[in-house]
Amino acid sequence: MNKANLQVPAILPAEPVQARRFGRMRYAQSTALLEDYVELIADLLTDSGEARLVDIARRLGVAHPTAVKAINRLKREGLVKAEPYRSVFLTSAGRKMAERARLRHRLVVAVLETLGVPTETAEADAEGIEHYVSDVTMQAFTKFIQSHRS
Repeated sequence: MNKANLQVPAILPAEPVQARRFGRMRYAQSTALLEDYVELIADLLTDSGEARLVDIARRLGVAHPTAVKAINRLKREGLVKAEPYRSVFLTSAGRKMAERARLRHRLVVAVLETLGVPTETAEADAEGIEHYVSDVTMQAFTKFIQSHRS
């Protein structure tokens, strides 16, 4: 890669602009976990008809107490319904969030694969990228994919 094309501007952006950028990233960080959980719950419900806490913890590679804490947060946010010793179910808001996350994930994977990234790497990288990319960038990704699949 040519370093001349990647030079960093010497001038800092205006404080409000930089604060807005970092604020958007902090928001994305706070919602990324929620999106990962609801997307997995939706997949488990579709695949097996239930989303058990033990399965959620295993598939996300987290300890059971970590999954319990996350599910409790999802309940407070109105994204899931769950009772002790029962499966977890998505509310309508949770289903909408899961669908949005799934679509964003698929689009990022498609862009990465179109750029020549192997599927497994594209899937893994999309797990992070999908949460941090703006809607404007997602629209550009859509146009990019449409222009390369025509």
